[in-house]
Amino acid sequence: MNILAQKGTEKTCPTAVFLKEGKVLSGLRHYTPDKWKAISVWTFPGGRCDAGETIEQTLRREVAEEINITDFQITKYLGTFPGAKEGDLVPAFLCTTMQSPKLMEPEKFSEWKWFPAKKLPENFINPHVRSYLLEKV
Repeated sequence: MNILAQKGTEKTCPTAVFLKEGKVLSGLRHYTPDKWKAISVWTFPGGRCDAGETIEQTLRREVAEEINITDFQITKYLGTFPGAKEGDLVPAFLCTTMQSPKLMEPEKFSEWKWFPAKKLPENFINPHVRSYLLEKV
């Protein structure tokens, strides 16, 4: 998975797809017009690369910031998908952990929930990742 060692850009938004007992972890994110647009959508933990970060560094930082999971394994690269914002790229990684997620950013998220992989909510931020999971997981 040498993609993890690549440097990201401000358009690179790696995401962690945590899988446990056939369920995936998703958070209900509330965007505001100053950040994107007024919309609430389900998403996976992840986010934008900071200057100089590798994709793995960003993934680990964002997961810790959003759900307080610091001990996890990246088991598979799922692919890079178009992002919700024009020009964004979302490298997605299947991950596992024994830790439980915690709501760390209540100003952005209202909850984190485990969904059966085949039953992700319709209002999911990235239809490309959602479709992939519905087909492959």
